[in-house]
Amino acid sequence: METVPHAVDPNRAAQHGSVVMRLLDEIFPLVEGFYVDLHKNPELSHSEHRTASGVAEWLTRTGYEVHKGVGGTGVVGILRNGPGPTVMLRADMDALPVEERTGLPYASTTRATDDEGKEVPVMHACGHDAHTACLVGAADLLSESREEWTGTVMVVAQPAEETLDGAQAMLDDGLYERFGRPDVILGQHLGPQPAGLISHRAGVILGAADSYRVRVFGEGGHASQPHTTIDPVLVAAHIVTRLQGVVSREISPSEMAVLTVGRIQAGTKANIIPDEAYLEVNTRALNDNVARQLEAAIERIVRAEAAASGATREPEVERFEGAGITVNDPACTAEVAAAHHAYFGDDYVIHLPDPFPGTEDFSCFGLPADPQPIPYVFWFVGATPHDVWEAAPGDTPYEKMGNVPSNHSPFFAPSREPTLRAGLAAITVAALSYLGSERSAPAAEAPPMGGAYQDQSYDAAPEPVGDPFPVHDAPPPAEQVPADSFGPPPGDPAPPSGYGPVPADAPPADSYDPPARSYGPPMGEPYEPRPESGAAQDSNDAYDSAFLASSWPEPGQEDPAKSTHEADMDAVIGEQDEELREEWRSEKAEESTLSADMAAILDDDPQGPPQGPPPQGPPHGQPSGPAFGGPPPRGDAHQAPPPGPDDDLPDSEYRL
Repeated sequence: METVPHAVDPNRAAQHGSVVMRLLDEIFPLVEGFYVDLHKNPELSHSEHRTASGVAEWLTRTGYEVHKGVGGTGVVGILRNGPGPTVMLRADMDALPVEERTGLPYASTTRATDDEGKEVPVMHACGHDAHTACLVGAADLLSESREEWTGTVMVVAQPAEETLDGAQAMLDDGLYERFGRPDVILGQHLGPQPAGLISHRAGVILGAADSYRVRVFGEGGHASQPHTTIDPVLVAAHIVTRLQGVVSREISPSEMAVLTVGRIQAGTKANIIPDEAYLEVNTRALNDNVARQLEAAIERIVRAEAAASGATREPEVERFEGAGITVNDPACTAEVAAAHHAYFGDDYVIHLPDPFPGTEDFSCFGLPADPQPIPYVFWFVGATPHDVWEAAPGDTPYEKMGNVPSNHSPFFAPSREPTLRAGLAAITVAALSYLGSERSAPAAEAPPMGGAYQDQSYDAAPEPVGDPFPVHDAPPPAEQVPADSFGPPPGDPAPPSGYGPVPADAPPADSYDPPARSYGPPMGEPYEPRPESGAAQDSNDAYDSAFLASSWPEPGQEDPAKSTHEADMDAVIGEQDEELREEWRSEKAEESTLSADMAAILDDDPQGPPQGPPPQGPPHGQPSGPAFGGPPPRGDAHQAPPPGPDDDLPDSEYRL
């Protein structure tokens, strides 16, 4: 591979993003409907057949060259748009054997058979449904705005991340040999931060994980005659106890390491000493040397305890799954983070001072053992509802994150709209930071289109302007916007059937003019990553973001200088876009196949959504309505500022 293509100027990437995101309001109902459908119908690792079919159908309808069955149930979509870098966008599709307890109206009740033949509940408790929905949404946005970029988009919907073998399976199936080797790889993951917050970290962002099967053998017999046996349960108990000293006594205090015995199984009855005992051990580390040290300690202790108990058969120790550390390329991370800062504003993008001990197999795509590994960037999108974050105990962000439902929890319920909007915008803008085409930039004398650059010429010298501003666009009053006034983008092929919550009698998508949006900070110095922990920093370190503060400005009280949402939309989109909108009104509306009633997904009133303005609030203790209803989502990735009632969860009785 040749040198990595340098990203375009972050302000220019945000400028392209602002133009592309004009389609966001029109495509968002489809993305949201797809997310709700995936959440309600999760699938275990290696069994993502329904999910993969939905992804493949979406990509096919939006113009991608689509390949199914890669590495099992993986899907690859290719969109070539002239010369330029190949940018790979990746999302994972599988769910977990967890019983959902969120109380959401679209909560999963799915049950499936796992690899051991047992029936288990299934839930998207790690956000892979959101990852997948944002992936196909970003693919659609890029397809509909090809005049804004050049290069090749490679979309990868990966199976089996939870078992940490899906990425390698796709590589073993010839992912790069068949479809080309990307120049840069981009991915994201939901996290417990406030909904809509983007979190970056250069270098190590996720740890390594390994899981081991341990089988120790004894000699069984009657419980009343233990002296005639070699008890494997006692051997296993000594192993569990001894392993707890590895981290505290063998690993340097300056290193992070975790060793957990997550499963132990032996015997069938109280009065029978069994022949063998079975354990599963999991380790976490932030560098490969510590990971290997933990593995050697497990092997040594298991064999020593078996020998100490007089076992006549050697124990078995097998590593059955694992993945290495995720190490973001520093230069690429700085480039993507700069584009996110320019697009979202500084209050919505933070630098993580420390890596997470969680693990992903995303890093496999970077070919870490290759002489020329592929650079990648992986970031987090916050998912915690703002009112849940506010109510969580703790004086610091770290304390709060430990007291909100997080990944793998049965109560994990992302704040749907702000999370999806932020994730959709984040991965699209990140892609445009490499794909952005200078030939598509507006003329210097005309103000670039998009809220972040209102009333400024792109080539003008940067002007220092106060604090960067977040978007605080409250939705319009219900009486000013017809309910369900949305539809597909102009000229867009019909999306996958069943994923669009659009009533059959919905008015055209352009029956209202959304206000101009502010997508990022004023032009200024490009983003520079904050110093690593240990360097001189401001008082709040990486968490200076107002997004993580314990108090929020009330809607309507923001500094008017920090928002351009009252600008006339006609001045932004121009006459050409209005002609396209008129064409959509006159010719395209009847071609839509998106009239599927959302009630089919949410089991709501089969008669369809209620007519007239939506109710002002839910009755106490009841869910706040269907997953989609009332006026269409409007605005940028942060449609509603914190605080405010979260419309995605039932009242507090359902929350952790």
